[in-house]
Amino acid sequence: MVTETMQPITRRDLLALLGAGAAAALPAGPAWAQARGATLVIGIDISDTITLDPTRQAQYTPPMTLAATYDALMTLSPGDYVEPKPSLATSWARTPDGRGWRFTLREGVKFASGATMTAEDVQFTFQRLLAMKEQTQQYVKAVDRCEIVDARTIDLVMNDPAAPLLNILCAPTFGITEKALVTQHGGSMAADAKDTDKATDWLNQNSAGTGPYRLVRWERNQQIQLVRNPHHWRGAPAYERVVIRHFSDSAAQLLAIRRGDIQAAFNLIPEQIATLRDEPQVRAERLPSLDFVYMALTQNAEFNRALGQRECRQAIGHAIDYDGIVGSMLGGAALRPAHFLPIGVNGSTETVAREVGFKQDLEKAKRLLQEGGFAEGFEFEIAYGNAAVAGVSYQLLAQKIQADVARVGIRAKLAPMDQVNLRTTFTTGRSQGGVLTFWNPPAVENELWAAAVVERVARRVHWPVPPEMTALVKRAAEEPDKARAAALWVEWQRAMVAQANHFVLFQPIYQIAVRAAVKQFPLTAAGWQLEIGAVKPG
Repeated sequence: MVTETMQPITRRDLLALLGAGAAAALPAGPAWAQARGATLVIGIDISDTITLDPTRQAQYTPPMTLAATYDALMTLSPGDYVEPKPSLATSWARTPDGRGWRFTLREGVKFASGATMTAEDVQFTFQRLLAMKEQTQQYVKAVDRCEIVDARTIDLVMNDPAAPLLNILCAPTFGITEKALVTQHGGSMAADAKDTDKATDWLNQNSAGTGPYRLVRWERNQQIQLVRNPHHWRGAPAYERVVIRHFSDSAAQLLAIRRGDIQAAFNLIPEQIATLRDEPQVRAERLPSLDFVYMALTQNAEFNRALGQRECRQAIGHAIDYDGIVGSMLGGAALRPAHFLPIGVNGSTETVAREVGFKQDLEKAKRLLQEGGFAEGFEFEIAYGNAAVAGVSYQLLAQKIQADVARVGIRAKLAPMDQVNLRTTFTTGRSQGGVLTFWNPPAVENELWAAAVVERVARRVHWPVPPEMTALVKRAAEEPDKARAAALWVEWQRAMVAQANHFVLFQPIYQIAVRAAVKQFPLTAAGWQLEIGAVKPG
C-alpha cells in the first residue's frame, strides 16, 4: 500500500511549493510552512540528464540523484576518498583463490518497495551491468562475473585480479537494484541484455534501490522529484521530499535562493556568490572538487587538416589564457591539473601541473604554427552545450578561448548545441574540431581517468593509441608502491600533454549557496556532489 508521503507532488502543489503559483494556490498558514519545511528544493542545471538508469548513466549531474536513490556495496565519506566505508556490504576480502573479492552483505536491508535485499539482487545488478555493455561496464572491465556464495555472501570474480576495484564500486552507478521489480519492468541479466533489456524507460521515472529516497518523477530540463524511503536501513532521511529543479540561468538561481524558493543554488558565478556575503539567510558552502572542465580536439585530418598536425594542436594549448579563466572567470575558485588526473589524487599536484601542463606562451604558439605548416593560422570549430558548469556557462568559456587563440591567428567558430546532441556527436567521434565538456569521477580511481583517455576518449578524437601508452596506464594502476605509481602517473601526464588532444581548463572548487534553514549540507568530491540523504534542516 502506498502511503501519503510516498505520493508524487501534483503540478499545482509543486508550483505552490516553489513559489511559482498564484497566492490562491498556496496552502494556508501552518500547512504551507509545514510543506515548505518538509521539502528540500535544489536549483541546478540538469540539462545533461538523459537517463536515471544506473547502468546507462555517464553524465555529470545524475549521480547526485542516483546516490540518493541507490546504495552501493561501499561508499566514500566526504573528505576521505581513499578508504571505502561499509554500505550494503559490511566487510570484504580477497577470495580464497585470490582471483576476486568476497563481500559480506548487510542483513535486514529493505528496498523502497519494502522487499528485503538478497544476494540474488546483488548478482542481478552486476550481471545486468556486465551484460548491457554500456560505458559503466568499462569501469569494471576487470570483473568477469558475480557469483552467489550463500545468502549473505557474493564474489566478484575478476579476469585481471591485480586491477583496482574497491573505490570504483563506491560509485552510485553500482547501486544495488531490486531484481524482481526491474525484471517485472523489462530488465534482464541474460547475455543478450544489451539488445533485450527494456527497463530503462521505467527506471527513468521510478527507482528500484535501497537509498534514502525514491524517484517518482523526472521531467527533462524541468525537475526531478524524490520522496522519502521510510524503509532506509540508516533511518528515514530528514526531508519528506526533494525537488531538484532545473535552472539554465544563474541569475534565475540567484533570485530563487534570495527569495527562498530554493534552499541551494549550484551554478552561481563568483560575482553572484560575492553578492550574498551580507545576506544573513544565505551562506556559501565550499569544497575542492575532483571534477574538471576540458576541451577535446580531434586529430582527424579529414575533419580539419590543421588539427591533424600535433604542432597545431599544441599551439592552441599554448594560446589559451588559463590563469585568466581561473582568476577572472572563476574568481580564483578553481585549480588546474596538467591533464586527466585532478589535483589531489596520486601523481597530480599543483607542482606537477606547473611543471608538466600547458601554460600560455604566445610566441611559442606562433612557432608551433609555423612548424606545423600553418604560419598564418587556421580555422576550427568549438562545440559546446547550452548549459553551465561550476558557475560558468560553456558559451563564456568558448568566447574566452576564441579571443585567446585569435591572438596567434587561429580563428575559432563557435557551435552551441543541446547537451544531448553534443554528447551524441562527441561520443560517436563526429565532432569536427574542439568540444567543451566536463569530467567528473565515475569513481575515485586514477585508472578510470587514465584508461578513459587511452580508450573511449581516444576514439572520440581519432587518436590511434600506441600500445606503450596503454601499457603505461596498466603499470601505473597496478603498481602497489604509491611513490613509484606517482612517478608513472607523472610520466603519463607528460606524454598526454605532448599529444595535445585534451586541454584541462579548470578543476572547480564548489561554491554552493545554501539557505540558513538548512543546517547540514554535506558536499562530496567523490563524483555525486552532494549526500542528499544526509542533508538536514536547522
